[in-house]
Amino acid sequence: MALAAGLTLGVAGCGSGGGEDKKPEPSASASQRGGSGPNPQEGQSDKPLAELQGPSGLLLRITSAQRDSGGFVTVNGALKNDSGSAVIIPSSVRGNETEIIRNGSSLGGATLVDAKGKKRYYVLRDTDGRPLTTTGLTSLKAGQETPVFMQFPSPPSATNEVGFQLPGFPMATIQISG
Repeated sequence: MALAAGLTLGVAGCGSGGGEDKKPEPSASASQRGGSGPNPQEGQSDKPLAELQGPSGLLLRITSAQRDSGGFVTVNGALKNDSGSAVIIPSSVRGNETEIIRNGSSLGGATLVDAKGKKRYYVLRDTDGRPLTTTGLTSLKAGQETPVFMQFPSPPSATNEVGFQLPGFPMATIQISG
């Protein structure tokens, strides 16, 4: 029931929009991209949970992994082009599931891995099949950085350490707070 309520809220956050990237509403544990201000969950500490060097000079900095009472884990961070020239975001980061591919560019290929519980958690989707993650990423100019998020079902509350995977990037172990 909580999952259905959360996904319904996610639909509201991902619904209408003229090309703007949308995130679930704050009650669904992620905030809407504001354009000028940083994400409230970003920058909670000076030290990121993980920094992953990906293809073509892309750097994914994970700044938080927050569990909420609705049964979700939201991973926030920033994707930066550390190279000296423009980079096209590889299509592999969206994963290879037909439903995710049908909804355009995203970070829908991300997963959380609970090694102790022997489970893999995939990015959540709204009722229309759109991934609850940053969408519309096509390229980044040299030095450009953009905030990103991914929302997953929550592992059991006793699980505080998970592996984070995004195709093309190395796996990282991150701590879930909350």
